[in-house]
Order: sequence, then structure tokens, then C-alpha cells
Amino acid sequence: MAQAVEEWYKQMPIITRSYLTAAIVTTIGCSLDIISPYDLYLNPKLVLKHYQVRRVITNFMYFRKMDLDFLFQMFFLARYCKLLEENSFRGRTADFFYMLLFGATVLTGIVLVGGMIPYVSESFAKIIFLSNSLTFMMNPFIHMSFLGLFTFTAAYLPWVLLGFSVLVGASSWVDLLGMIAGHAYYFLEDVYPRMTGRRPLRTPALIRSLFADEPVVAARLEQVRFAAPPVDDVQRN
Repeated sequence: MAQAVEEWYKQMPIITRSYLTAAIVTTIGCSLDIISPYDLYLNPKLVLKHYQVRRVITNFMYFRKMDLDFLFQMFFLARYCKLLEENSFRGRTADFFYMLLFGATVLTGIVLVGGMIPYVSESFAKIIFLSNSLTFMMNPFIHMSFLGLFTFTAAYLPWVLLGFSVLVGASSWVDLLGMIAGHAYYFLEDVYPRMTGRRPLRTPALIRSLFADEPVVAARLEQVRFAAPPVDDVQRN
């Protein structure tokens, strides 16, 4: 049994395995009082005035208490994030990482800006962990089943998870934010390029250089060789 779990874990793609490990370790650490959630939650004042920049990252790793909702979040993260990385982003690990980075940036920006808008600032102030929102934006376009009970296209997965969150008493706000971030990425990555021919979310070379499956080769000037002109051009001259 232990060997099977180990093999299953090792076969996960790098981004899914890293995020799943960070989420489980962080949540278990908080449940055992090894880590304090107060050191993880998103607080704009602490980030900007006290330079606790880590909170921009750590708030995506904590999935609150270990309950039924946490188990299902880990199930969907382990299964569908893996499917997304192995199918839609197969051989494009850097692009997948950049998608998550884009989503985390959008979610953080929405919460920060929403906290400054009258009438809704109190609602956004209550959103201090965006881990559930980030998992919501991962949407592989394949057919899948929910716990083996019924099958649906992945485009409806966020709505299925949203309904489940409501049933278990979780906040629907964080799920809706994830859906907004996911649709923003889909529009800028797929719809907008087809409309204009421009791709605004092109993965930076710096991020591509971090992953072995997409090496970035920078040629030195002295190593550049220019091809000889065609024979016909030489004869005409």
C-alpha cells in the first residue's frame, strides 16, 4: 500500500506535486499548531508596511481546517490539476506555472482593490486565504465524473464545486473569484489571440528557463553563423 502511494506521488507532474505537497504540509502544520495561520493569511497592511511579502504566497497554501471540504479540495487538486498539467499543458510546464502565477496575481489584485471599494470592502476584507480560489481556476477541458456519480464536461466543474461548497457551508465568494480568474485567463490566452492575432500572456523567457522541458538557449554573438547566399544570387552579382 505504501509503495503504491509512493509510486502515485512520484508519477505526478512537478507543479501538481509541489503545490499538493505544500498545501498538505501547511494545512497539517496548522492543525497541529506547528504553524500559525496568523503568519499565513493575506494582510495588505502587513505586506506593504511591514514587508511581510511571504503572505502573498502563503495564503495560497492553507486550506483552513482539515474537514470534509479540505479532503475534497485535495482530491480535486490531485486529480484534475494533474489532468490539466498532463493534457492541456503537456510539455508546457512553464506555461502551466505562468497560468497559476497569473491567477494568483489576479486574485490578489481583486481582493486588494475590492477592499478599497465602499459597500463591498467588508466582504473582501473577510477573504484572507485564496487557496480555494486558485484551485477553482484550474479547468481542464475534458470529460470527467464527480465521485463516479455523474459525468459532465469540465466547463461545468466550477459550478459543481460551487454547489458542493454551498452544501458543506463554505463561502461561495472565494469560489466565484476563482471562476473570474479562470475566465480572464481563458479570454486572454485563447479568445483574444484569435480575435487580434496577439498573445498578451506569452510566458516570459525567465520562467521558461526554470523548467528543463523547455530550455531557453541564448546564443553568443561570436557563435552566430550566417548562411551563405544562394548560388543564383552570387552568380547574378
